[in-house]
Amino acid sequence: MITILLRSKKSANGEQPIVLRITKDRASKIISLGINCSSAHWKSGEITKKHPNASVKNRIILKKKEEALKIIDEFNLEGIDFTLNQFEAKFRGKKSSKVTVAEFWIEKVSDLNKAGRTGNARAYKDVFNSFFKFHKNKNLVFREITPTLLDKYETYLRSKSNTDGGIGVKMRELRALFNDAIKKGVVDEKYYPFKIYKVSKLKGKGIKKALTRDEMKLMEALNTDENPHLIDAKNYMLFSYYMGGMNFVDVMKLKWENIQGDRVLYIRSKTKGRFSVKMLAPVKKVIAYYKAQNRVTDYVFPILLKDNLTPMQIENRKHKTLSKFNQQLKEIAKVQGVEQNVTSYVIRHSFATNLKFAGISADLIGESMGHHDVSVTKAYLKEFDDEVIDNAMNKLLEEPKLKYAS
Repeated sequence: MITILLRSKKSANGEQPIVLRITKDRASKIISLGINCSSAHWKSGEITKKHPNASVKNRIILKKKEEALKIIDEFNLEGIDFTLNQFEAKFRGKKSSKVTVAEFWIEKVSDLNKAGRTGNARAYKDVFNSFFKFHKNKNLVFREITPTLLDKYETYLRSKSNTDGGIGVKMRELRALFNDAIKKGVVDEKYYPFKIYKVSKLKGKGIKKALTRDEMKLMEALNTDENPHLIDAKNYMLFSYYMGGMNFVDVMKLKWENIQGDRVLYIRSKTKGRFSVKMLAPVKKVIAYYKAQNRVTDYVFPILLKDNLTPMQIENRKHKTLSKFNQQLKEIAKVQGVEQNVTSYVIRHSFATNLKFAGISADLIGESMGHHDVSVTKAYLKEFDDEVIDNAMNKLLEEPKLKYAS
């Protein structure tokens, strides 16, 4: 939406600046039109006839407003979901090639936060901080991100002890940002550096990402009477595992209304897929433990401690509690003699792997649970009826039929 306003701040001659305000997705940007007048000569978005140059100045204002509307129409016709910085650059006649990577990146983070996609916003912000610790010049433009620069950034990350997996995550975020910049007309596709610099080379070293059923049993056997500070971590672990590898953010957001009889019905935050999962005995025990606490919130678990939190508050809480959960999983592993580096991801992955080695068809569970490319659990189970899924889930409580690969 375009609006013409008179700012309240007065200049030395007592007049006030006339500005254009553009509002998009509940965010606004103010752009000066280089024209001034006093409040006595301003009414309903135009200069009154009492002003000596009213006719000329009003024509300038009208022309500027028409230019702004034309720019928006051009973006819409080209299918570009433009940013406010892009609009300002075009309105001021600034070439898109002069829009800096930092400007575009910061606005991308802001837009994601406003859209409630706080997890994605945090990921982009983390890579922003990393990249500009490496490249100090924030006047960098997209066409200057070359394969050579990416090689140097990779070398920098390795000097900071980043693994292939960690470097791959950062490079994928940077690649997605570059693709978005191409889509929005900020940089020409001919400058795309990822045709030469291949992110696909950055693969993990084949590190085992799942516990065997015996290792999982050891984790489950933790004596919480001797380790009372670990009771919540153990419960979250059990719930995630026996609920089909449920993601921590979905465990965190689960409400009592999601529990219907002996099933848990929920919509996954990341994929928006609908899940209906039967509660096995370990899950029922966990639910009963928290039901007895009679907390005032709608949430099942004591992670989000009050209702009606903003998306940013939820994201901050998730970041803090997930970090603590992963630390405590490592502590449980140490106490129980499990040598793996156990994380929430490992617990989720263990669900699929344990089902596989219980003799369940690969058609039902799939081969892996990737962070980015595979929809966890539902991608495996969506073609099957509840009864088939329930029978498969029960296999988690049985002995494996196959031997684990070493």
